[in-house]
Amino acid sequence: MNIAKNRFAAFVLIIAMTAGCAAAPQQGGMKDPQFVDPGFDRGHKAKRLVTNGAQLGWVVARSVYENPINRPISHFSSLASYALKSTGGLFRRAAISGVQMPALDGDIPELSRADPMDLDAFEKVLDNATGTRSDLGRIRFLVDGDEYFCRLATAILNAKESIDIRTYIFDNDDYAVEVADSLKERSKDIRVRVMLDGLGNMMAMQTDAESMPADHKVPLSMHMYMERHSRIKVRNITNPWLTSDHTKTTIIDKKVAFVGGINIGREYRYDWHDMMMEVSGPVVDKLQHESDKAWARASMFGDLANFFAFVKGKRKHADNEGYAVRVLQTRNFDSDIHKAQIAAIQNARSYILIENAYFSDDRTIYELAKARRRGVDVRVIIPTKGNHGSLNASNKVTINTLIKHGIRVYEYPGMSHLKAAIYDGWVSVGSANFDKLSLKVNKELNLATSDPDTVQALLDQVFIPDMMMSKEVNKPVEITMATRLAEIAVDELL
Repeated sequence: MNIAKNRFAAFVLIIAMTAGCAAAPQQGGMKDPQFVDPGFDRGHKAKRLVTNGAQLGWVVARSVYENPINRPISHFSSLASYALKSTGGLFRRAAISGVQMPALDGDIPELSRADPMDLDAFEKVLDNATGTRSDLGRIRFLVDGDEYFCRLATAILNAKESIDIRTYIFDNDDYAVEVADSLKERSKDIRVRVMLDGLGNMMAMQTDAESMPADHKVPLSMHMYMERHSRIKVRNITNPWLTSDHTKTTIIDKKVAFVGGINIGREYRYDWHDMMMEVSGPVVDKLQHESDKAWARASMFGDLANFFAFVKGKRKHADNEGYAVRVLQTRNFDSDIHKAQIAAIQNARSYILIENAYFSDDRTIYELAKARRRGVDVRVIIPTKGNHGSLNASNKVTINTLIKHGIRVYEYPGMSHLKAAIYDGWVSVGSANFDKLSLKVNKELNLATSDPDTVQALLDQVFIPDMMMSKEVNKPVEITMATRLAEIAVDELL
């Protein structure tokens, strides 16, 4: 099949994807035996159960037996890092809950109305605190599935050289299959690589979105589905000691990147509030380098391949333009995202705005309480109804703690999976939640900048409209014993 014909076929699939910009897609009749048809196959639940059990066994087997052999450095580093952070975190949480937080009790002061912090000076603070440096880049916010996936569909269609996807979840619902089909067509012309987190993707495929069409035929394995009758290369990222790669990046032609919190699936396309960033400029070269290292590490040669990808270094492909954009990550023994945001809270003088679905990190909550008590206007947006019961319970305890210390809390109607914050004009947006896993354990990636136009865009597109449509919580919410126990479990495990 020639390139023109392949591009035409891809165009037809993109039309199907973008048609969903106005309405949910309609499903045809897929007859492939690797699909399970809920509407007509009485044994579909049993087939999915058996498949999920096999996938869980495979994830555990790779983590226990394969990782120590071909990824010994990353495997035992994950264990040591997890143990160190968990032990240190336990003592820190005890100190915060038993000593530091009670010491803050007292009357809530009026807002100071102080001038914002010196952002140039703060960037130097970040240089020292995180060991990172800013690159040049440009950021455009793509809010919600309609805006993001329509833009992604166009980028996939127009890609000329390569598509590199690194995601926590590539689901097996109707919309994820449409994205997979478009990638399969493009793989006939260009290089397409997809990395999936083994544990995250396995868990996601066990349940379906409430809005999914009843007659959708579910692929038993998205890995197999994408590779079948295509040139897509798919790698499952292993989970040493059940840690995960929660990063979400899609890089087109090594020049444009999409970065943020949106996975590939129906919830993110139609049901949830979320956001990605379209990024250009030299910072994309760094993102490509991180993607290449992750791809190498996920190969059978593991740490050795990762070493050679590291030595190969960052290559220049992206256009040389933009303003200062900093890449922040969570990795073994290194939590740039946590350190940067703690520094931002400590240095803020005027205002702090945060929107996040999972809000349980005690250190962050303590620093926010301290900031409010020195007169900073602190406001937090949390979804009314999250997608994890234990984390929803933890959020209730967090809400009461924040309110007690004068922080204004807003409940977003429905599920917001968005992860964004502004501290006196410094923005941090990406994949990281405000919990133990994201800030200390899993692999995460955020982008940060103090460019005034970008900050204003985030205010205009996210924080102002989200606060307007949210309901402010003016009194403590009810906390049961079960809620309290769930919050303790989240603190220790998540």
